[in-house]
This record gives sequence, structure tokens and C-alpha cells, in this order.
Amino acid sequence: MENPSQQHGKLWLWLDERIGLKDIEKLARKKEVPMHRHSVWYYFGGMTLFLFTVQVTTGILLLLYYRPSAGEAFESVQFLMTEVQFGWLIRSIHAWSANLMIFAMFVHLFSALLLKAYRPPRELTWLSGGGLMALSLAFGFTGYLLPWNELAFFATRVGTEIPGVMPVFGSFIRRLMRGGDDVTGATLTRFYGIHVAVLPAIVTVVLGLHLFLVQKHGMSRPPSVENGPDAKRVMPFLPNFLLRDVVGWLCALIVLAALAAYYPAELGKKADPFQPAPIGIKPEWYFMAMFQTLKLLPSHILGIEGELFGVLTFGIVGVVLVLMPFLDSAVARGRWRHFAAAFAVVLIAYSLVLTYLGYTMNPTK
Repeated sequence: MENPSQQHGKLWLWLDERIGLKDIEKLARKKEVPMHRHSVWYYFGGMTLFLFTVQVTTGILLLLYYRPSAGEAFESVQFLMTEVQFGWLIRSIHAWSANLMIFAMFVHLFSALLLKAYRPPRELTWLSGGGLMALSLAFGFTGYLLPWNELAFFATRVGTEIPGVMPVFGSFIRRLMRGGDDVTGATLTRFYGIHVAVLPAIVTVVLGLHLFLVQKHGMSRPPSVENGPDAKRVMPFLPNFLLRDVVGWLCALIVLAALAAYYPAELGKKADPFQPAPIGIKPEWYFMAMFQTLKLLPSHILGIEGELFGVLTFGIVGVVLVLMPFLDSAVARGRWRHFAAAFAVVLIAYSLVLTYLGYTMNPTK
């Protein structure tokens, strides 16, 4: 039998002595993934992680040229897109990978919700995943302003107005986000710091916790297959599942490259705070349902200001999502046993309809 030391090169052996590669390899080979008719949804977690890696890589490249000030931000992005070799492509990949990452994360979140992947002992896995979802949306919101173009400026002004409708702390939160009473260069600098320093630091911790919990508890089986013929079917993570994951990443890379090449990110006009907002200002698609909801609400509902009612409702929906592992176990009896699935279906349908209306309805102001 071949000596294990002869199966690897000198570099591998050198690293093994210092960081224990054999233990990592043994753990990876021991890991197994359940196989059943819903297994395809497992790949969206790895897809989200891959697209996040693309975001980090392209974001670092963009930082080499970006200047975070109201007087230079737009010009620095313009220089990157017109003068730097392949600069336009890097920026387009960064923009499109952000959209694809959030889409993959939404699919991952709702598939976990529909398949009840949050059941004990995976409550903390669900909570850390929800935290990553919120952080990804914060990445999208803070990064949107950085080009300092007309669309980003006025969309950020609208977005930062929303917390201001909250009683007591609303105006404080709005000023905290803006760095003043209005969106200015201070807002840009603040968003830049949050986008490239604060959020990455928090994501590193939460992502590490999420991956650790996934490794510790493994991937859950949906209740519908726990007692069926696929209850004990498994696939080795290494190399079977990992190779399938890599194929998915390559497909995502092809789609990403095609979108970036044929539909490059546009820059538009430089922001001018003294000009009126253009008609039809809209946020990114993942905020569109909330934006359109606030537009359609009447001025008052049950004696509460319409916008405040909408913001409170969004907060309640978020709390229900976060607490779903505990709510589901509390109400999973009788007719309430499909509470999570019904909640997910209604939320998905509502988001799709309102997003569609947001892009098709004529602007009213």
C-alpha cells in the first residue's frame, strides 16, 4: 500500500505540518449531502458565496481608482470606464454580480423557508442567514450612491427619507444615515466607509458563523422526504457535490460575463443637488416592491400616516421572517402546520406583483 506521505507533494506536506491539511481533508471527505427531489436548492447557497467572492474581487479593483468625494467620485468612475483598460468591464461585472448575488440569496432564503430548513437544531443557521440577507441589502443600498450620478443621488434621497417617518427616532436615523439634513458629500463619504469597511467586517463574522453552523449541522432534509425512500440517500461532498457546485459557478460566470459585455453598467449624468429630481426615479429591483407599496398607500390608514403604516408593516414582516423557526414550532399544529409555506408563497407573490407594477406603471411625479 502506498505511503500517505507519497500521495502529496512537498508543499502539501509542509502546509500539513503547520495547519493540519489532513484533518481538513478528512473532514471534507466525511461530509455528506442529502439526495432527494429537492436537492437542487442546495446549490444556491454556494452560488451566493461564489458571487460574493466576485463582488469582493471586483470591488478591490474598483477601489484602486475610486475617489470618495462629491467633487471627484463621478469623474473617477468616468475615468475608470473610459481610460482604464477593461475598467468598464470590471465595473459592469461588479454591478451585475451584485444583482445576481441578491437574486441567488433570495432563492436560497425562500427555498430554505419552503423546505423548513430552519427546524431544530438549525435555528441559528437561519438567523445568521437572515443577517447575511440584511447585510447584502445594505451593501446594495450603500453602494448605489457611490458613482454620484443623478439617478443614485435622488434615489438615495428618497430611500433615506423613509426612516424619517418613524416617530421619536426617525429624524435621528435619517440624519445619521445622511450625515446631515440632506444628501451631500458627507453622505457619500459615510456610505463609502460603511460599504468598504463596516459591512465587510460584519459580513466576515456572520458569514464565518453561518458556514460553521452549516458544517456542524449539515444540510437538512425537507419534512416531505424524511420518511420516504430518499430519507437516507446521500452524496459525498468531496468531490461529487463540490464538482456540481463548480459547474454551477461556471454557468453563473458565463451569464455574468455575457450580461456585463452586452449590457454594461451605465454612468449617466453627474448628480446636481440643485436640480429637480427626474421623473420616474426608481430604486434597484430588490427594493422595488417596498417602494411601490409606499407609493400606492393612501395618506392615512386606521388613523396612521400611510408611509408610517407601510414601514411598520415591513418591520413586522421582517420580524416574522427572523422568528420563523420559533413561530413555526409554536403554531405547527392542525391547520397551522402550513403557516411557513403560506407566508412564503404570499410574500413571493406580493413581491413579484408589486415589482412588476413598479416597472410598468406610469410615474405620477
